[in-house]
Parts: sequence; structure tokens; C-alpha cells
Amino acid sequence: MKKISVNSLCRVSLIAALYFCISLVFAPISFGNIQMRIAEALTILPAVSPLGILGVTIGCALANLYGAFTGANILGIMDVLFGTLATLIAALLTRGLRNVTFKGLPIAATIPPIIINAVVVGAELAFVIGSTGKIALSLFFVCAFEVAVGQFLSCTLLGLILFKALKKGGIEI
Repeated sequence: MKKISVNSLCRVSLIAALYFCISLVFAPISFGNIQMRIAEALTILPAVSPLGILGVTIGCALANLYGAFTGANILGIMDVLFGTLATLIAALLTRGLRNVTFKGLPIAATIPPIIINAVVVGAELAFVIGSTGKIALSLFFVCAFEVAVGQFLSCTLLGLILFKALKKGGIEI
């Protein structure tokens, strides 16, 4: 088993703390069926460093846990499990797509968080919002679309701005 250095642990913790704090500051738009979780801009970090995978996953888990316990997240504990798992899978895929670039930008790396969260969180929302306790296909598509739009704005637009700023500033993760 590979040991993690104190430096790496601090970087992962910083990413997780940033994700958590940004989610809380923007809590009114971070949870719900129409959401734009600004912290999802950090999902570009796995394209910069493998430390971003663990950082955004832990940050997402903490934000979802906070949302569940405070009632801010209508999905509750379900989102702690499934939403966090979706973030982990998306982060791994983002890392894998880091070298697929267009004009130096890892645009393809922003796609996994959009698609995976649209499907997973869209299904969660359709289940919770639906009155029958089942997932109605039409409601799922509406919820998935709403999540995808917010994810696109956060992951692609804000995420690529963050990526460029990190590269321009010579900041390493």
C-alpha cells in the first residue's frame, strides 16, 4: 500500500474543505432539483492532480452530510451515499480524460461530472419528488436535465476558468 505524505494529505484536506465551504456559502443553490453547486467547479482538479479525486469526493460527502442533517438537501442520506459515489466515479473518469484537450483545455474531463450527476442525482430527485415512491421516466428526464444544466455551468464554464487560472498562476495541486 502506498503511503500518503503529510503534504499530500494537507492538499487533499484543503480541496475537501474548499468544496465543503463553497457548498455551504452557496447552500440555497447547492441543493434541490434546480441546483448549481458552485463547488463542482473543483471537479476539474482531478485533471490537474490525482489528489483532486479524494479531495472533491470527501468535500462532496461532507457537503451532502451537512445538507442531510440540516434539511438543506432534500435528498437526505441517500445523497450522501449515491451522490458521493457519483462524484468519486466522475472524478476517476475526469482523471482518465485529463489528456484529451482542445486548445490546451481538458474540456472532455468536464463531461463525466455532468453526465454522471445528471443521471444519479436526477434519479434521486425523481424518486424523492415523485409522489408514488417510484421513478417516473418523464420526471427523471426533467430532473436530469436540470442537474445537467447546473453541472455544465459549474464544471465546464467555472471549472475551465479555474483550470486556466491554476495553469497561468503556476499553482500546483
